[in-house]
Amino acid sequence: MPAGVPETAADPVERVAAAYRRIAEVDRPEVWITLRPEPEVAAEAAALARRLAAGETLPLAGVLVAVKDNIDVAGLPTTAACPEFAYLPEVTAAAIARLLAAGALVLGKTNLDQFATGLVGTRSPYGAVRNALDPELVSGGSSSGSAAAVALGIADIGIGTDTAGSGRVPAALHGIVGIKATLGVIPAHGTVPACADYDAVTVFAADLDSAVSAAAVMAGPEPRDPRSRTWPADVRLAAPLAPRIAVPRRENLAALSEPYREAFARTAAGVADTGAKTDEIDISALLDAALLLYDGALVAERFAAVGAFLDTAPAGADPTVAAIIGAAREKTGAAFAADLEQLARAKATAAELLHGFDALLLPTTTEHPSIAAVRADPIGINRRMGTYTNFCNLLDMAAVAVPGASTADGMPFGVMLVTPAFADQVAVDLAARLLGSERSPLLVDRGVDLAVFGAHLRGQPLHFQLEQLGARFLGEIRTTDAYRLTALDTTPPKPGLVRHGPGRGAPIEGELFRVSAAGLGAFLADLPAPMALTRIELADGREVVGFTCTYDAASAGTDITHLASWRTYLRHRC
Repeated sequence: MPAGVPETAADPVERVAAAYRRIAEVDRPEVWITLRPEPEVAAEAAALARRLAAGETLPLAGVLVAVKDNIDVAGLPTTAACPEFAYLPEVTAAAIARLLAAGALVLGKTNLDQFATGLVGTRSPYGAVRNALDPELVSGGSSSGSAAAVALGIADIGIGTDTAGSGRVPAALHGIVGIKATLGVIPAHGTVPACADYDAVTVFAADLDSAVSAAAVMAGPEPRDPRSRTWPADVRLAAPLAPRIAVPRRENLAALSEPYREAFARTAAGVADTGAKTDEIDISALLDAALLLYDGALVAERFAAVGAFLDTAPAGADPTVAAIIGAAREKTGAAFAADLEQLARAKATAAELLHGFDALLLPTTTEHPSIAAVRADPIGINRRMGTYTNFCNLLDMAAVAVPGASTADGMPFGVMLVTPAFADQVAVDLAARLLGSERSPLLVDRGVDLAVFGAHLRGQPLHFQLEQLGARFLGEIRTTDAYRLTALDTTPPKPGLVRHGPGRGAPIEGELFRVSAAGLGAFLADLPAPMALTRIELADGREVVGFTCTYDAASAGTDITHLASWRTYLRHRC
């Protein structure tokens, strides 16, 4: 089983039966808009079990998925939580189709804040989704049902969307993980748009490994989505060993309730235990940019998506949602252009503000209100809850939401690791460390494997060059016995590895890293003489790119092959 996949998923038939028993046990009908009949899903599970028995390997075999009902699954109605809007799609959304191809099983379509407009989970004619831990409290929205299905122990994976924070706020309120990848990395094909330029398909799971496993399967360009994107050639593949993390200054945390302010302080204090260095910064510019999503003309994208439909006054329209979207009809093209200009400037400011940091640590939301409180103040509370999430997509940033320190009364409190676009793996790595994990799952599994034997080893003087490229440590290695190692006369001191032929050297110890394709090119372009890169034969039969040096430089140095490693030589020299 791949990391993160529940062991129960090894028996798809029993996993499905257990899920439906759990559905009956918890009795939360408001979680679902369309729940598939158990015999239908059980039949798919049985067919999957036969495929597995025949030797087929599927990375998400038997993983149960709850899909937000603004995302298409062929044969199941898509309502976006408005009955009159419903249609029956013939094609499954690309991201969901990738999960199915990997062996996942869809349980059904989940409730949401209507048209994905809200962060509370109460704006639906199908009922307010109650929090999985305390039914008097909100679940968070708009991806309320998907998060609750995971938190209730029904689904392994919940699929949501996130424009203003809907893939992160429900995670925080349930003590689970939410991944909001860089815009377009997970295609939005087959999704009812909220703000098409700022919508992201997201993942909920009880643990980081499960969430990343699903996100990795869903990621990748999609020709049917004009906004889809792929990992760039210079994508960062790892967080550094000693990262630098920004945290907001006290004044920026004024929106937090007192229990959340105290929980964030304890969470931020614990970051140092992960080996990170934290520095306070003023994030006022980010919080100001967040206001553009609803207070500015960008909200016109919501009207472009479903405004004409809501103008027909459907009986099932939520009044708050209809009012928000309807007000956007008054926005002018000039105002929209002005907001785009302001947003471009905000992006530049954000890049300058976070330069030199590997991530920004933020509280995910401000409080955990009751359903009754939201009904009494549906706009004000919802607005506060998006304080720290609204800017993320506007500024093209990625975020991983994970549980932080619990509140004093034992309720969940969530934080986010926010990074620039395409630094998603860095956010995942830092989230894993914050959660106390010794390993981090791979969201970005690409690049070129590079073998190093001297000054670029961990702890050596040039290792920082690999960290600057976002290189990922893969493990220790040994060459075949075809290589000899020489101490070169260079500054800083470094070894030279030269192939002499099978049996004419010794196995030499080194380390293997994965670097991006562009990173390797930059590395090679700056490589000083007499060093070079070539194919290196490893003792386990693999061939990888690795360091070598010119033959004449090796001949002029001191042969240290008998010591088998550069570190051993350095110890002997001292």
